[in-house]
Amino acid sequence: MSLKQTKWFKTALNIEGSVIPAILSRVLWCGAFGLFISVLYFYKIPVVAKALGGIIPSIVLGLLLVFRTNTAYERFWEGRKAWGSIINNTRNLSRLIWVAVAEIEPIHWQEKEQAVKLLVAFAIATKLHLRSQPVDDRLSKFVSPLQFFKLQTMNNPPLEIAFWISDFLQAKQEQGQISLYQMNELQMILNSLVDTLGACERILRTPMPLAYAIHLRQLLFIYCFLLPFQVVEELRWWTAPATALVSFTLFGIEAIGVEIENPFGTDANDLPLDTICDTIERNIDDLIGIEPHYRRVGIYGNNLGEQLN
Repeated sequence: MSLKQTKWFKTALNIEGSVIPAILSRVLWCGAFGLFISVLYFYKIPVVAKALGGIIPSIVLGLLLVFRTNTAYERFWEGRKAWGSIINNTRNLSRLIWVAVAEIEPIHWQEKEQAVKLLVAFAIATKLHLRSQPVDDRLSKFVSPLQFFKLQTMNNPPLEIAFWISDFLQAKQEQGQISLYQMNELQMILNSLVDTLGACERILRTPMPLAYAIHLRQLLFIYCFLLPFQVVEELRWWTAPATALVSFTLFGIEAIGVEIENPFGTDANDLPLDTICDTIERNIDDLIGIEPHYRRVGIYGNNLGEQLN
């Protein structure tokens, strides 16, 4: 057996990360009800009702489930694109800050380092904000003690960090360390970061309409309840496993939609936000270790273009 085939079977039999734990009790109840109907049929009690199969057409239930799953996956994918945008904007903004902000005095290098570290803090604070978790000690590595204390009192820590970055850029423009054109470009990227934060908040705070979720679950329950009456005459003692299998399929599809509609949590099927934040941190660490050309040759000035020429 090839490695791909082995991996396929391993994935198919994997319980961790699947929705089986979430739906197992419902599936067992449906199977038990199917067994109960089989027992009644065995004792000649009239339980056969094939006409019930037309109450909820399978195609209607299938379309509802497909719509539910597609809507949830669209939210998941939009969340992934938003975090991809955070990665790209963080890289672009840190790179431009590192190169464009002139170092007239040695202390300016430390200010730039602290500014690009705020971008890591922004990503971590966004992750915590979307998970409704308090500011933790990991943020203390990237902000000053006073800033860390203030973040603990804020309702929207990533927005406060974005303000600090904007304030840094404004100060550097007033001090002549970046041009007005560079200032506008940097602010545009920072605005894009804040827009992405807003997009993530929109996904988080716009759940699936409750009426739709209730109606779909009611139809699922009715369909699985009526199924044993329709198939018991043909399947007899196989009614219980057949009912359990069908309920496993339907409840599983519905549970997958519930699992991925909020992609910012900590479940196995949510976005790997911890890994993404680690990636951003590594990118910033690599950037800080790079010396711009003008610093290596010992040239300082007010305009980056003049320095590189």
